Amino acid sequence: MPLQISHLRRWFALGAIGMVLLVAGMYLYARHKVRNALKEVPEKIGLEVQQTAQGFTISRSEQGHTLFKVQASKAIQFKQGGRAELHDVAITLYGRDSTRFDQIYGSDFLYDPQSGDVTAQGEVQIDLEANPQGLTKPDQAVPKELKDPIHLKTTGLTFNQKTGNASTKEKVEFEIPQANGSAIGATYVANTSVLTLESHVNIVFNSTMPARVTATRAAIKKNPQVVVLDLPHVENGAQRSQAEKATIFLRPDNSVDHVLATGDVRVEASGTQNTQVRAAQLDLLMMSHSGSLRTATFSGDVQMESSGAQRAEGTAGRVILNFSGKNVLTTARTEENVKLVAHQTPASGSAAPQDIELTAAAVDFVVADGSRLQRAETSGAAQIAIQPAAADTPQRTLVTAGKFQAHFDNLGQLASVHGAPEARIVTTNPGQHDRVSTSEMLDASFRPGSGIEAIIQQGSVVYVDAERKAWADRARYTPADQVLVLAGSPRVVDGSMTTTARSMRLNRATGDAFADGDVKSTYSDLKSQPNGALLASSSPIHVTARAMLAHRSPAVADYTGNARLWQDANIVEAPSIRFDRDQRSVIAQASASQMVSTVLVQADKSGKVTPVTITSSRLTYADNERKAHFDGAVQAKGADVTINANQMDVYLQRRGQSAATQALAATGRVDHIVATGRVLISQPGRHATGNQLVYTSAEDKFVLTGGPPSIFDAEHGKITGVSLTFFRHDDRVLVEGNDTSPTVTQTRVAR
Repeated sequence: MPLQISHLRRWFALGAIGMVLLVAGMYLYARHKVRNALKEVPEKIGLEVQQTAQGFTISRSEQGHTLFKVQASKAIQFKQGGRAELHDVAITLYGRDSTRFDQIYGSDFLYDPQSGDVTAQGEVQIDLEANPQGLTKPDQAVPKELKDPIHLKTTGLTFNQKTGNASTKEKVEFEIPQANGSAIGATYVANTSVLTLESHVNIVFNSTMPARVTATRAAIKKNPQVVVLDLPHVENGAQRSQAEKATIFLRPDNSVDHVLATGDVRVEASGTQNTQVRAAQLDLLMMSHSGSLRTATFSGDVQMESSGAQRAEGTAGRVILNFSGKNVLTTARTEENVKLVAHQTPASGSAAPQDIELTAAAVDFVVADGSRLQRAETSGAAQIAIQPAAADTPQRTLVTAGKFQAHFDNLGQLASVHGAPEARIVTTNPGQHDRVSTSEMLDASFRPGSGIEAIIQQGSVVYVDAERKAWADRARYTPADQVLVLAGSPRVVDGSMTTTARSMRLNRATGDAFADGDVKSTYSDLKSQPNGALLASSSPIHVTARAMLAHRSPAVADYTGNARLWQDANIVEAPSIRFDRDQRSVIAQASASQMVSTVLVQADKSGKVTPVTITSSRLTYADNERKAHFDGAVQAKGADVTINANQMDVYLQRRGQSAATQALAATGRVDHIVATGRVLISQPGRHATGNQLVYTSAEDKFVLTGGPPSIFDAEHGKITGVSLTFFRHDDRVLVEGNDTSPTVTQTRVAR
C-alpha cells in the first residue's frame, strides 16, 4: 500500500515525542540515581547533603558542631564508578571546637563517594584562619573579621570527606603577612587542625628583617597557632643560623609574634669581625606593629666567638639582645656565670699583648649605630683577669670591684673601665709573693692591640708586696713597665724602712722605689752594733732629700738634692748620699755648688766633747770598719783647729769602748786621723804644712811629715824638719831631722 505523506509526518512526530520522553526519562532516572547516591552516603558516613538552586552542599557534623562543609556551585556530572565532577568548590573546615575557619577552594574537583575523596583537578587555594568567636556562636557563621589568613596554593590536593583530612604530593606555595615560601607535599589533619609541609620547605621573610629560611619539614598547628620547622637554616645577608627545630608563634592575624629555636642553635655573622654564637635555645620576639625584631634571647650554655682584628670568646647561661625599629641592636645583656675573653693582637713595635678575661654574674652592653659597642656595666660580683698572651709568661693579674663600667672607642674597642667600690688588684706569679693593691675605686685605660695601658686607683690606696707596703690617696700602674706611681701623701714601708714624699714610684719588676719631693726615710728596728761607730746605735737613722732611689737587692738607697743623714748627733749632709741599710755604710758625693759635710765629735783627756765638722768632695764610710774616708778638698774644723788636705781617713772609736754617758756613746768619736796631700793645719797664732798628718785624739797630738813639714807661729817663727810633732793646747814642738834634711829654725827679730 502506498505510503502517504501525511502518515509519514505523523510517524516522525511520534518518534520525536518518543525520543523526548526517552531523554527525559534518562535524565529523571540519572537525577533519581544522584539523589539516591547522595542519600545513601549520609546513611553510611553521617553526611548531610543538600541541593539548592545555587548548587550542592555536603557537610559533616558531630555533637551539634559542623566539622566541615563542601560546597559546589555548579552542576554535578556523574561518570563511571559513581564518581562526580564538582565545579567552583569551596571546602570549609571548622574544627571540632569550631575555633577554625579554614577554607579550601578551586575550580574543578573530582568526587568519589565510595572513598570520600574530593580531588582537585587543577590549582587549589587554601586559607588557614583562626576563629576564636566560633565557640560562642553555634550558627558557625563567617567570622566578622578575616585577619590575614595563612594562604597556600597547590595542585593535586585530595580532601577526604570522611576524615576531613587533605593532602598533596605536589609543590605547595604559601604566604603569611610577613613571609612567603614553598614546599613539596602537604598534609592537613582535621582532628588536630595541623598542616604539615612534608619536605623542601623554603620561606622568605619580606618584613623589616628580610631572611631566607629552609627546613626539611614544617608543621602549621593551632592552640597555640604555630609553625614548626625541622632542621631550619636561616640566611639573612651576612648572617646564617641553624637549629634542630624552630617554632614560629603566630598572632591571631597570623603575623609572627616570636620564634623559638631549640637544639644546637648556631648563629654566624661574617664581616670585619666574624662572629659565632652557639646555644641550646634562641627566642626571637617580634614587634606587633612593624614586624621588626624586638629581642633575641640565647639560653643554655651560650658560647660566643669572634675572630678578626681582635679575637674574643665568651660563655654565659643567657644572652639577651634588644632591638629598636628596623632591627637596630641597641642593648645586650649576658647573664649567669658570664665569662668574656678578649685576645689582643699587637701592632708592630707595640708592647707585649695581654689577654683580658671578664667574669661576672651579669653584664649589660649599650650598642651605638646598631653594631658598635659603646659602654658596658656589670652586675653582681665581677672580676677582670689580665694575662700576657705569650704562653711562657705565667704572670696573672686579677682586678675585682663591686661593679665595673666599661667604655669603648669609635671602633668599638675597649677604651676604659671604671670599678667601684672596693676595688682590688692582685698580681700572681709562681714562686713569688702575691702583690695586692686595694682602693675605693679604679680606672683602667686600654690601648688597642696591647691591652691595659694604665690603671688608676683613688681613695685610700693600699699596696702590699711581701714586706713592702704602701699607702697613698692615688696610684697609677702601667703594666708595660710594671711601675706603680703613688701620689697624695704617699708612704712606703719596706721592712724597717719607712719613706714619705710628695710622690713615689715603685717598680714591681725590679723592686726599685723612687721618691720625689720632700723625701724623708726612717730606718727603725735597728740592733745596736757594739763594734760599730758612726751608725752603730739602735736609734733610728733618718734621711731627708729632694729625691730617693731605693733598691731592694741589695738594700741600698740613693738620696739626691740636699740630702741629710743622721743618727743621734752624727750628721752627714751632701748633694747625694748612698746608704746601705744592711751594711750601715754611706757614700756621699759633692756637687759644684755644695760640699759633703760630716759632723763628728772629739773628746779630750778631761772628757770635754767638741764637734768636728769635715767637708769634702766625697765621703765613704763603712760602720764595720769604723773608718770614714774623705776625698777632695778635705777640711776638718774643730773648736780651735782646722785641717786641710787632699784626702783624709778618720778612724772612730768603737761604740762600746767609751765609758762616757749614753749620749756620748751614741756619737761618732774620733780616735785618730790620717791626712795626706798638701796638709795644712791652722790654729790661732800658728799654722803647719806637710804631705801627711797623723792626729791622735787621746793625746791631742799632731805628727806632720813630708814636704818637708814646717810650722810657723808669730812668737817662734818657722821651724822645718823631717818630722814635726806638736800638741794643740801647748806650745811644745818636737822637731826631728837627719843628715840630709837638718832641722831649720827661722826666728823673727824685732827692730
